[in-house]
Amino acid sequence: MTDATIDTKAEVPALPRQSGTFEHILYVLKANPVTMFAFAIFALLILAAIFGPALVPYDPLASDASKALQPPNWQHWFGTDTLGRDVFSRVIVATRLDLTLSVAAVALSFVIGSVLGAVAGYWGGWLDIVLNRILDTIMAFPLFVLAMGIVAAMGNTIENIIYATAIINVPFYARLVRAEVNIRREAGFALAAKLCGNSDIRVLAMHIFPNALPPMMVQVSLNLGWAILNAAGLSFIGLGVRPPTAEWGIMVAEGANNIVSGEWWLAIFPGLALMLAVFTFNLLGDGLRDMVDPRRRT
Repeated sequence: MTDATIDTKAEVPALPRQSGTFEHILYVLKANPVTMFAFAIFALLILAAIFGPALVPYDPLASDASKALQPPNWQHWFGTDTLGRDVFSRVIVATRLDLTLSVAAVALSFVIGSVLGAVAGYWGGWLDIVLNRILDTIMAFPLFVLAMGIVAAMGNTIENIIYATAIINVPFYARLVRAEVNIRREAGFALAAKLCGNSDIRVLAMHIFPNALPPMMVQVSLNLGWAILNAAGLSFIGLGVRPPTAEWGIMVAEGANNIVSGEWWLAIFPGLALMLAVFTFNLLGDGLRDMVDPRRRT
């Protein structure tokens, strides 16, 4: 009788490799062509903001009365304005200022709103009551009118435009984070983290807040577009960046008076740049949400 050798070592299937952050970002971009397109346009805007002022063919502030109001041609792709300045160079140079205003204002409102909303949603009590009354007061005003009042009172400098735009955006993040934290503070993973000896601040920062990021990323993408429109609107009515600084809102305001007389390019090209930036930011929302969502990682 032949002895049969029995292998008692069961083969344990290998666990799938945990994908890193870079692999996860690539997966999200490949899975959604619209997101990839939006990030490609956003990368172009970033490149234009960083390298545009050094690469434009003309000085955006240099005027030449002999070339005033020229239509688009091979020398001036977007034409020239009433002072003979190259519109293409001014549109490209304005990208840095508009993106700086938008990103700085949204980043400031994101930080302030996230901290206030997380504290109010986790601990509640009088902190929650006071925060809600302050947010209700801000939201009671039309936000653009409130921004106008803040800039008019403080002065129309770039810093004050950023502060005004950040103030009107704080309620969006504070209320969103408050709701997300309030829902998850009694969730199983949060209670388990507390039982393991983590402090309330660590549980809030490391376990609850990351799960509130996905909807916040959608709000960030929307607010980036709103911030650019807000800055352009303030410049359009004369409360924003002062001329002769190249800024999309100022250029649209300066060109609006010339559309009737046929110089359409003065307002059309800055307006198209403004529309492209807002359209790109609106498309970024879904991709940013998927990138930061812990449940989407494999």
